[in-house]
Amino acid sequence: MTQETPAPPEPVPARRRWRVGSVEVLAAVLVLVVLLRGPITRSLATPALQTWLTVFVSVLTQAMPFLVFGVVLSSIIAVFVPPSFFARALPSHPALAVPTASAAGVVLPGCECASVPVAGALVRRGVTPAAAFAFLLASPAVNPIVLISTAVAFPGQPKVVIARAVTSLVVACLMGWLWQAFGKGSWLRMPSRAHLEGMAKWPAFWASVRHDVLHAGGFLVIGAASAAIIAVVVPQSWLAHLAANPVLAIVALGLLSVLLSICSEADAFVAASLTQFSLTARLAFLVVGPMVDLKLFAMQAGIFGRRFALRFAPTTFVVAILASAALGPVLL
Repeated sequence: MTQETPAPPEPVPARRRWRVGSVEVLAAVLVLVVLLRGPITRSLATPALQTWLTVFVSVLTQAMPFLVFGVVLSSIIAVFVPPSFFARALPSHPALAVPTASAAGVVLPGCECASVPVAGALVRRGVTPAAAFAFLLASPAVNPIVLISTAVAFPGQPKVVIARAVTSLVVACLMGWLWQAFGKGSWLRMPSRAHLEGMAKWPAFWASVRHDVLHAGGFLVIGAASAAIIAVVVPQSWLAHLAANPVLAIVALGLLSVLLSICSEADAFVAASLTQFSLTARLAFLVVGPMVDLKLFAMQAGIFGRRFALRFAPTTFVVAILASAALGPVLL
C-alpha cells in the first residue's frame, strides 16, 4: 500500500506594506486645514504673512509660464532635434562657440526659468558645457521681451537698454570662457534621460515634459519661498543708507536682485523705481538678477548638481558685479 504524498500548503499571499502616497498626504493636509481654519485665517491677516504670500505668489506666477515654456522647448530639443544640428550650428572650437551661443539668446523669448532646462537639454545633446552655460546666462537678459520691457521701464533712456544687453553678453562670454579654462567635469552632474530610451518620439516628449515640470517646479517653489522670506525680513530703510556709497550701492543692488528673485521680464520696473540709486547700481541689479538669484540657484542645483551650482553661481555674481561697475560709467 503506497502512502500518498501530502500536497504542499498553498502559499500565503504576502501582505502589501501600506505606503503613504501623495493622495494620503493631500487628504491629511485638507483635514488639517479644515480643523485649523480659525487659526489659519487669523494668521493670514498679519501684514508680514500677507507680504510673504504676495511675494511668493508673484514670483511663482511670473516664473511658472516661462518655466513651462522652457521645459517644452527643452523637451523638443531633447526628443526631436538631432545632435548633428548643434554640431553644424555652433563653431567646433569652444572659444568661438561661447559668443555664438550667447548671441543666440537674443532670439529666444524666455526668462531665466526657461533658460535653465534649455541649457540642460543642450548639454544632453552634446553641446559643449561652456557654450550651454553662456546661453543660460545671456538669454534671460538679452531676449526681445526683456529688452522691450527695459525700454518701457526707462522711457527716453535707450542707453540703459544698450548697457544691459552689452554687459550681460560680456558676462555670459566671460563665464563661458572661464568654465572652458577652469571648469571640471567632476563638478557637473551631466543631465540624463535614461528613462526615455527606446520610447517613441511623442511619448518620450510628454514623459520629458512631465519629468522636468515636476522636478524644476519643485525647486522653483523652494526658491520663491526663500525670496519671500527675505523680502519680509530685510528692512527697507537699509537701502537708503547703502545708496549714499557708490561702491556699496552696486554690491547692495546686486545682492538685492539675488534675494528678490524677480523674473527678468519684470525686474526693469523694479530697478526703475529705485531712484535713490545711481544708474550704474541699477545696471548691476539688471545684470545680476537674471543670472544669479535664489530660484535660479535652486534650479541649477537640481539640474546640474549642487557642486556645480555652489561654484558657478558665486563666480557669476562676482563677474557680473565687476562688469557692471566697469562698463556702467562708460555706457551710462
